[in-house]
Amino acid sequence: MQKTITPIDNTLYIEREYNSGKIEDTINNSVNAQKGWASMSVKERVELLGNFVEDFLSRKEIIVEELCRQIGRPITQAAGELGGFKERADYMLSIAERKLSDIDVTKDKNFKNFIRRRPLGVVFVIAPWNYPYLTAVNSIIPAMAAGNTVILKHSAQTPLCAEQLYQSAKKKLPKDIFNYLHLNHEDSLKIVSDKRINFVSFTGSVKAGYDVQKATHTKFIDMALELGGKDPAYARHDCDLEKTVENLVDGSFFNSGQSCCGIERIYVDEKIYDNFLNLFINKTYNYKLGNPLEKSNNIGPVVKLSSAKFIINQMNSAVAKGAKKMINENKFEFPDEHKNYLIPQILTNVNHEMNFMTEETFGPCVGIMKVKNEEEAIKLMNDSPYGLTASIWTKDIEIAEKIGNKIETGTFYMNRCDYLDPALSWTGVKETGKGCSLSEVAYEKLTAPKSYHLRKEQ
Repeated sequence: MQKTITPIDNTLYIEREYNSGKIEDTINNSVNAQKGWASMSVKERVELLGNFVEDFLSRKEIIVEELCRQIGRPITQAAGELGGFKERADYMLSIAERKLSDIDVTKDKNFKNFIRRRPLGVVFVIAPWNYPYLTAVNSIIPAMAAGNTVILKHSAQTPLCAEQLYQSAKKKLPKDIFNYLHLNHEDSLKIVSDKRINFVSFTGSVKAGYDVQKATHTKFIDMALELGGKDPAYARHDCDLEKTVENLVDGSFFNSGQSCCGIERIYVDEKIYDNFLNLFINKTYNYKLGNPLEKSNNIGPVVKLSSAKFIINQMNSAVAKGAKKMINENKFEFPDEHKNYLIPQILTNVNHEMNFMTEETFGPCVGIMKVKNEEEAIKLMNDSPYGLTASIWTKDIEIAEKIGNKIETGTFYMNRCDYLDPALSWTGVKETGKGCSLSEVAYEKLTAPKSYHLRKEQ
């Protein structure tokens, strides 16, 4: 039995039977349905998927409350995820016909030569809990638009998200184009290794990512893996201090720091360090921690007691090595009987000998470190096993691009963080994974080229 414990009060919220017995039929049904789906025009598929998205968004109020109860994000912020869902779905559907059209390479009137993008078949998507709809939409919409069928496995923390999407698919899409299964880790890997699965999209831990990759060793398929992150920011001496701090506080603590591209470490030019830190501390005290169902609160609990324990241990380890906590817990009122309500915390006097500055934390805390110059900032930003996003805060776009060329990351921002533009590829380097979602590039990954060399007269 799969159980979902709400982080609001750590009680049982919902439970579901695992769908181990439905795996075989679900895969077979997806394979059979894909043939008819692929035979439709891209325009027809896009229209149906637009209806699917519209129907899903029509249940906004129900979905928002479910999100709040499943993951603990404040209910006033949960609706933003549906806005992002729409933005990404709309964009990927808007470019589908152009990106999936034939590429004409004819050179001679006696020939018709072109490249056609053909769908891969069945796409298996393993989505995480922290942004359950935003991470899922990155893969499921372009996969289906390209002519593939999709099987979605959501986190045990967010089973209702898969069910909500399926509810709209049942109403607006042909049968078995979109399916979901509630699965344990072992059954998920069985599906990954199944020869009938033609592409895998996984968002999760580095360890699980290696498990997924290993499970495909008996076949030749591509995959998209978005794994760990320790995303840095560099506040240059010429940044707009007020706006930089405002954005980085939000980038550090939104969703209780449980964002794949959230800011976990900040490097600040020594010329502005003191002013930056004071402003950052003052803005952090503007947060109100508490029950996320209450609209007055703008930060909620972390998702699990085990997560809270890990975050606290990592901070305490840093403090034992000389780091300093800058935020006074006594200035926050919160339900301290539940140990997963963590105040937003800032650590200073940190260095890269501390795990807190090199390993993923995934919580409402950030390390702020003084640097002498750009060279030191670049070196420290790259001193990480991960590479999802990084940001620079400056008024000089030429300097930003120059520094961006030296940063080992999938996305580089200037004066922005913790946002995905669906027109840009979403990808990572090093231990963050491989492959990509979103942008035109996603359609290349979710299809295979097929060449036609047609000679009219012999």
